[in-house]
Formats: sequence, C-alpha cells, structure tokens
Amino acid sequence: MSELTTARRIVVKVGSALLVGADGAPNAAWLAAFCQDLARLRARGQQVLVVSSGAVALGRRRLAFSKRALTLPEKQAAAAAGQSALMRAWEAALEPHGLAAAQVLLTRDDTETRRRWLNARATVDTLLALGVVPVVNENDTVVTEEIRYGDNDRLAARVAQMIGADALVLLSDIDGLYTADPRKDPGARHIPRVAQLTPEIEAMAGGANSGAGVGTGGMATKIMAARIAQHAGCATIISIGARPEPLAAVEAGELATVIEAGQSARAAYKAWIGGSLAPHGGLTVDAGAARALATGKSLLAAGVRAVDGRFGKGDAVVVRDEQGREIGRGLARYDSADAEKIRGLKSDAIEAVLGFTEGPLIHADDLALGPVHQAS
Repeated sequence: MSELTTARRIVVKVGSALLVGADGAPNAAWLAAFCQDLARLRARGQQVLVVSSGAVALGRRRLAFSKRALTLPEKQAAAAAGQSALMRAWEAALEPHGLAAAQVLLTRDDTETRRRWLNARATVDTLLALGVVPVVNENDTVVTEEIRYGDNDRLAARVAQMIGADALVLLSDIDGLYTADPRKDPGARHIPRVAQLTPEIEAMAGGANSGAGVGTGGMATKIMAARIAQHAGCATIISIGARPEPLAAVEAGELATVIEAGQSARAAYKAWIGGSLAPHGGLTVDAGAARALATGKSLLAAGVRAVDGRFGKGDAVVVRDEQGREIGRGLARYDSADAEKIRGLKSDAIEAVLGFTEGPLIHADDLALGPVHQAS
C-alpha cells in the first residue's frame, strides 16, 4: 500500500483492547510483535509516532477498581496509576530493537492553542529527529470533560495534523469500512478506498458500522478523525489490529480502508496559515530578507526592520517588504514585545537579550508566501 510505504511520517493509533489483556495486564506478546513492525518502518527511514490508549485500563488493575463505571476523579486516579505501567510496557517492547520511547501527554488545548501547539510540535519534531518513538496519550490525569477529546482517534488525527504526518493508521477490531455491518449482514461489501468523505460515507459509518471499533470510539469517530486528517493533507488507513505486525499485513495487501489525502500535508498546512488565520500584527523586512524568503529560507530577526501590532507566540502575522507589499504570512515564534527587542539582531545575539532563543522569528515551515486575503 503506497500510502504506508512512501510516508515520511506515520501516526499509529493503538487502542486499549489491543494493549491490555483480559487479565488487565499489558498484552506483552502483541506489543512485541507490533514493535517489530515499528522497527521495520524505522529501519527504512520512516518516522513513527504512536498514540496509545491503555493507561486507565492498566490503572484500574493497579488500584483494584471493580468493573463498574468509574467517576471522573477515579478515572483520573486510574490514569495516573496506569500511565507508568503503560510506558514501561512500551519501553520493554521497543528496547530489543534499539528504540527508545518518550512519553508525551496532551490535552485538547495543546493541539488547538497555537502557542502550545508550536511548543508541542517542536518537542515531537526533536524526538523524531533523534530516532525516538513518541508515545502520545491524552492527559487524563488533569483533563476535564469540557476540554477532553474523549477518544484517541481524534487525538491521533490532531497529532497527525500538528506534526505534518503523511499517513494516519487507526487500528480497529474491523478491517475497514463496509457498506453494512459485516457481522450482521453477510452481503456487506468492503470499501477499500475513499477519495472523498461524502454524506453517504458518513452515513455508513454512523449507521451500519456504528458498533465497529474499540474503546470509546467506533467507526463514526474514525471517519471524523479521517476528515481532520484529510483536511491536513494526511491519508488515513483503517485496519484490524489484532494480529501480529498489523502494518506489514496492510502492506502485504490484507483488507483495509484508505481515506485519501486531499493534498500534501505541507501544502495543506501552508494553505491554513495563508488563508485561514486572521493576522494579529505585521513584520516589515529589508530587501535581503525578502530575497531570502523567496528562496525558501526562514525569517531571521536580523532582516526585520519594523514590528507592528500586538501578537503572541504562535499568532499569525503579515510579512511585508519595505514598500509595504505583502510577501506572505507566518506564525511568529516570539511575541511582539520580544520581536521588537531582537529586530535587527543576529541570531547569536538573541539569547543575551531575551535570556532564551526560539530560533528564527518565523521558520520557513511556518511561512506561506504570496499575498493572501484577510481571513474573516
């Protein structure tokens, strides 16, 4: 499957039913086989991030909770007790392959507030560049019902969007989307590929397939996640996870459903910056900086001549040349007060002035070139 074999960055969502056995302990055999799968992808140069459920399930066992429904404080206590057990299980499964795991706990604010989004992305980018496998989970210990994702399918899609992933794999208890529930209708037809998420496709997920999927999410949440990923230029693969090396099985042609990416992840991200975010301020750059930006370079503080408006770290700003013409829009890595302090300075002088450095004022990855209309 080309979406999986050619992806530079892959996010894989793994649910509790795969990770935790009937006895409430980690499913060590499945984890060992799955990490063999991950090691194979890493060996061919792909970067892999795992969104992992299981902390609450493992914590229930550790705290000897009964099988009754837990209150929110009890869920948070179970998450706190189970998260270390979850990470220990991942570390034990990855270590034989020479791979290190890193725990990343997120809330919805971390993927929807731009400043926190930038911080989280920078951390994950660094981990991936170091060859580490980030293991992401919702921070259930502190999250409340009002700010939680509620299921890791959508969290995985937001993470895929955040890091510019090319493929999102949602491991389920069913091998993709069907025209009807195959467990009830023997005539149900498997849908191997979806180009557009039409109302008809969404109706299939919310109706005939509504019971498919494990944990707190079903097929409907997987299609919702796929829509988020598609808008971010990321393909989604839905396949069965309860088999050894499920990613290798998909590559070998086993049944799966692919929801195609609408465009490349990079193009989607640039379009979002250029056309969807209302700018909070502006930066005027000199001729040398304007030429550098046109060749794909980042905006350095040394090339900034003026700072306009009040903006925070992560806000969108307009970049103009000295004649006032708009060059593009980007996400600022410094707030307006700090940008004013460092404008005109060389990069190696920034830390002495601010006490820290975030690199360029706008990174090339966060800059959309070309004049665009004001976002509404």
